[in-house]
Amino acid sequence: MENRIERLCGDKGLRMTSQRRVIARVLSDAEDHPSVPDVHKRAAKLDPSISIATVYRTVRLLEETGILDRHDFKDGFSRFEEATKDHHDHLVNIEDGTIIEFNNKEIEALQKRIAREHGLRLIDHKLELYAVPIIHDEK
Repeated sequence: MENRIERLCGDKGLRMTSQRRVIARVLSDAEDHPSVPDVHKRAAKLDPSISIATVYRTVRLLEETGILDRHDFKDGFSRFEEATKDHHDHLVNIEDGTIIEFNNKEIEALQKRIAREHGLRLIDHKLELYAVPIIHDEK
């Protein structure tokens, strides 16, 4: 059964080898924002012959063709997720690496207003918030 990323690859005319199919499946199934080492570890469980170099090449190709978005969340690794038209921002717990996707209408409106105040029209943005858990005494 074809997964979302594999289908997008076909739509863009990319040749799908068996190893690319496994990598596409791992990325489609990911509920997090995996790094290349994460993708390799998961893919190697399905096909032990997949090298990390193959994962790097495939992820780079998928990013270059607009299928994946790359994020650098200050942990030393590029992390990836399927590119979508639905905009969202990220809240990163720097203690455990948890990444929460969110969309806030007030923040979106504020960003547009700030651009307008400076004589500009906002066409794109990326918001990443970095946080730590609240200690009970801080509440």
